[in-house]
Amino acid sequence: MKTSRLHTVIVRYPILAMIAAGILAAQSSAPAKANAEAAPNYEIYAIRYATLKAYPLGGLVDGEDRNTKIDIGMYVFLVKGGGHNMLFDCGFYRPQFMRQWHPADYEIPSAAIERAGLKAGDITDVIISHIHWDHADGFDLFPNAKIWIQKEELEYYAGEAWIGHQRTAADPDDIVGLVKMNTEGRVGLVNGDAQEILPGIRAYIGGKHTYQSQYIGVKTAAGTVVLASDNVYLYLNLEKHEPIAQSLDKESNLRAQDRMKQLAASPKLIIPGHDPAVMKNFPEVAPGVVRIQ
Repeated sequence: MKTSRLHTVIVRYPILAMIAAGILAAQSSAPAKANAEAAPNYEIYAIRYATLKAYPLGGLVDGEDRNTKIDIGMYVFLVKGGGHNMLFDCGFYRPQFMRQWHPADYEIPSAAIERAGLKAGDITDVIISHIHWDHADGFDLFPNAKIWIQKEELEYYAGEAWIGHQRTAADPDDIVGLVKMNTEGRVGLVNGDAQEILPGIRAYIGGKHTYQSQYIGVKTAAGTVVLASDNVYLYLNLEKHEPIAQSLDKESNLRAQDRMKQLAASPKLIIPGHDPAVMKNFPEVAPGVVRIQ
């Protein structure tokens, strides 16, 4: 980020400076504690809302050829049960990302979920795996949802990440919007590893794809399903036991993969963040919607 842009962000949105000084931490709220009732068996659906064409395989799986290209899926994951309609990740829609990436077969995520029988206002919760544009930008598309994000992820990208004007993973509009939503009491800050957000839905610290990414384990009738997001880009990462190509710590990514294998009821229930094969590996229930089972 150029100095002038950083100055504009801080002047226009002075709350960022406050957050960097520690206000956000003081306002943080712990994830919901498990209640005495038994956790429900959730239903999980992968909803494809866009495709990125000809993405380099070597940009996804460490050591693979960057001249090999694949079309990758852009997903939001719907988790239903216990009176909640939760999204794991919320996609993107802002014009700057459309101009930069030129997604194919694009449908704004708030409309894409209608293929699964829901409207934007029906979503009760959104879990953001990490701050990248294609996973966090749609946070404000769902007017009744509470947003869940790792506490250290939001604190870092609202403050320290901008010091020295270094390039960051976060978009200023997304960060400012999440901070504002926090002042409205609509953000739940997940404080660390193995935290239960709702009964039967637990968040785990990921493999340093960003400062503090997370993935979740979800209780279903088939056992625990792990939604990996970008902690595993493709099934190939798991098959070859190779880290994702875009990691701040490749060894931590491999440790996260190993842990997922212990958590999931079976290897097929570890769901990568962008593999087009997700749409083939599970039964289709509507166009561009499959049920994870």
